[in-house]
Amino acid sequence: MSDARWLLLMCASRACFSLIFTAYAAVIPLVQPEWGMSSGETGLVQSAWHFGYLISLFGAGLLVDRIGARDTYLAAGFAACASALLFALFANDFVSALVFHFVAGLFAGGSYSPGLALIALRYGTATRGWAMGCFLAAASLGYAISLLGSGLIVPAWGWRAALLFSAAATVAGAVLGWAALRGTPNVAAGPIRPLSWMAATRTLWRNEPAKLAVGAYTAHAWELLGLWAWLPAFLVVAAQAQGDGGSPGMLMAGITLAGLTHLISVAASLAGGALSDRIGRTRVILIMSCTSIACSFVFGWLVGFAMWIVVVVAVIYNFTGIGDSAVFSTVLTEVVPREYIGVALSIRSVLGFGMGALSPWVFGLTLDLTAQGPDAAGAYSWGIAWCTLGAGALLGPLMTLKLQRLTEKRRDK
Repeated sequence: MSDARWLLLMCASRACFSLIFTAYAAVIPLVQPEWGMSSGETGLVQSAWHFGYLISLFGAGLLVDRIGARDTYLAAGFAACASALLFALFANDFVSALVFHFVAGLFAGGSYSPGLALIALRYGTATRGWAMGCFLAAASLGYAISLLGSGLIVPAWGWRAALLFSAAATVAGAVLGWAALRGTPNVAAGPIRPLSWMAATRTLWRNEPAKLAVGAYTAHAWELLGLWAWLPAFLVVAAQAQGDGGSPGMLMAGITLAGLTHLISVAASLAGGALSDRIGRTRVILIMSCTSIACSFVFGWLVGFAMWIVVVVAVIYNFTGIGDSAVFSTVLTEVVPREYIGVALSIRSVLGFGMGALSPWVFGLTLDLTAQGPDAAGAYSWGIAWCTLGAGALLGPLMTLKLQRLTEKRRDK
């Protein structure tokens, strides 16, 4: 199979698996009042997903080095189908949503770390940024399809049908993954006798560029996961502030607009990966991260502004928030030895998604503490909540600058 066809199938598989990622965020404005949840509880359900997701990323990354990326990707993919359907069928209050969303996340990461490892093993450094950009762009496409599909499905069949739509897509993802990988050798990335996880961790911790790349990614994940969790609900509030606050049309408009921003951000992953091959990894990271942080400090205060202004900022925010994700992954695979790729991605995922998992919960708690909920149109509470994302991301550019100076110094020697 040609590299182009292989990558196309892998990207299609990743896109299908990604629908479940934003399925809950799409229906928050509907399920929060129906399940009687506070904003903190609403954010905690999303955080439960991320905690499960980081466990799956960590486990999948370790399995890449031991049983091979191909087998890990396929096994985790089929498990993701069952867990996504459990959440869609049986979540009906805060406790059940918390449990089943955690379980759904627990198997969803098997299409991420192994997928990145497969790309790193197949593509050289000259085109690896582009290939990883395509893979992450496919995820953004899946997020957009989930939100846009929910905007069409909910008015006719309700929020549970929208969750089932996203869950059913994981089945297609598993089939497409099998089609892509059936002719791919199952090569473990690690050595014949893999080092223990602790030994590998100690080795990586002495690798200063890897440590900086992981730290910068952790700050990036805090901002990005909070953005994705609360963007649909915020755009619903912004749309309702322009018209009839209780109108179903306004609610669907907000969800649809969130989907469109994700659709546009598909280009961000492609552009970020390709641009990093041309002008350098750290330069792209700095451009994207500084812009997205600026959006974090501005975005929440736009409630009541003209909707076109809110949407323009949302597009820029989502574009720059995801635009450097592929570049972070590429950087890490280039600063660690080949035999450590799996464990490096695992450590990066645990720290990044560990911090990122807390972000939606902290955001929701901030809304509660400032006496505003997702159905309110007050800019103050939303402004403060969005600022928590920017504040948590500030260390990222500083670490990236240090990484840039370090890599330039090593290149000059």
